[in-house]
Amino acid sequence: MKLEMFFERFDELADTPNGVRQLRELVMQLAVEGGLVPHSASESAVPYASVTDATPINVSDVPENWRVVLLADAIKNRSGNSKLIKGKLHEEPTAGRFQGFSASGADVWCDDYEHEGQAIIISAVGARCGKAFKASGKWCAIANTNITRPEPSLFDFDFAYLILNNEHFWVRGGSAQPFVKFPPSLDRYFALPPIAEQKRIVAKVDELMALCDRLALQQQEREKQASKLARASLARFADAPTPANLHFLFHPSYAISPADLRKSILTLAVQGKLVHQDPDDEPADEVFARIVATKLRLQKLGKIGKEKPLEPLQTDSLPFEAPDCWRWAKLAELTELITKGSSPKWQGIGYVPESEGILFITSENVGNYVLRKLDDLKYVSKGFNEIEPRSILKRGDILMNLVGASIGRTAVYDLHDGANINQAVALIRLVRETDGICPGYLLHYLNSPSAIDYMLSSRVVNAQPNISLTDAREFAVPIPPLAEQRRIVAKVDELMSLVDALETQMTASRSVAEKLLTAMVAALTDGGASQATAEA
Repeated sequence: MKLEMFFERFDELADTPNGVRQLRELVMQLAVEGGLVPHSASESAVPYASVTDATPINVSDVPENWRVVLLADAIKNRSGNSKLIKGKLHEEPTAGRFQGFSASGADVWCDDYEHEGQAIIISAVGARCGKAFKASGKWCAIANTNITRPEPSLFDFDFAYLILNNEHFWVRGGSAQPFVKFPPSLDRYFALPPIAEQKRIVAKVDELMALCDRLALQQQEREKQASKLARASLARFADAPTPANLHFLFHPSYAISPADLRKSILTLAVQGKLVHQDPDDEPADEVFARIVATKLRLQKLGKIGKEKPLEPLQTDSLPFEAPDCWRWAKLAELTELITKGSSPKWQGIGYVPESEGILFITSENVGNYVLRKLDDLKYVSKGFNEIEPRSILKRGDILMNLVGASIGRTAVYDLHDGANINQAVALIRLVRETDGICPGYLLHYLNSPSAIDYMLSSRVVNAQPNISLTDAREFAVPIPPLAEQRRIVAKVDELMSLVDALETQMTASRSVAEKLLTAMVAALTDGGASQATAEA
């Protein structure tokens, strides 16, 4: 496969991560391996007896009139001047000052010069370690640089720069402060084409790098346009959140991620903008009144405990304005129980094998909507339930993380009854003997950006952010009519399933593009030198 075909098909690879960067690397690889321009048997090889022994290069892979060269024979190398006085270096050029090179590049100016003519300055230490810079005229190089002069009989100067301006070419050491190891670097071998071919390679590299520059600019422009289209499409979806408009958001050129779409769907849902309000629905005030009445009855019967009185709801601090037919309530007004667990260590309880204990749920197990890390569950002695009876879990309970990076993450507990929780997890048990709050709706709300932002806005945020049980009890919840809650859950489930399917398509498409790129690179690099062979 010809390199030109690879670039012609670049649009197919536009969604491949770091596509242009990979193209640049491919061009450089082909340049030094002899796969970029045609070879000519009539061109004279450089005057150097090709080394055939004790080299890591397979000589049979080297084009016929290339030579295997020891780097120490091909360049003259010396360190920059570490004794230049800092006071003689300047940041700005003025009359009478000369170009100076540091490890960062041509970034200083000197009152005098030490060298003349062409050379390649290698950054020897630091972030740009292995980067090369061209020097010409009168100049100097200071500490942490190396001055390299290519042997003219072996190198076209620009080809030498192409070879040496590659951090991967040099043997490097260090981690926090990387540096070039020049002695082992000079002991390396590489293949060198005839000087005439070197000039053709440099011209082709310049041409293809310019093409990469244009492609990068085109991508940037497409991304700008895509961002504008994405914002317009999100606005369109917000006005009419239909599956058709959701499909429109997944246009290949858009930069909207599935995660952002899921957040948008939840935000619209819990703010009353996803489904229509039906005036024939039972009003939310009546739904709330029925919940309150049922809860009072259960308390009188002793089935649930009495709670501390709640402060009045502050309507001026609510996270958003709900539709007129909705109402706000505090989470504790909708629940039989809000509590949290305890640390086994506090109670003198240890972890035990599954066969000897009860399931113990921690904040690690609470994901968004569902439990997680179920292949690494913990168990504690059964006596823990006698110590912490209030925090024994039932199927259908809602769990919320109270502490740490996962603060606010909420899931439904759907495992067997009898498990318990630690102090970082809240248990939320809705009033069960009334049909007032749909658990699926509450889960959507608690996992929505609106709820999370509201939750964090007034919480204790320091080295370890946390939500207290009082915070959880006082948490404001928007209540739609029950019929609308069910419509919201159905619509969210429908759209989320669609996002899942579209994300799968995107992932598959991206995988195909990546495989295509890999195949094209393999086609160009495997035997690339033989493909480039031609008679002059």
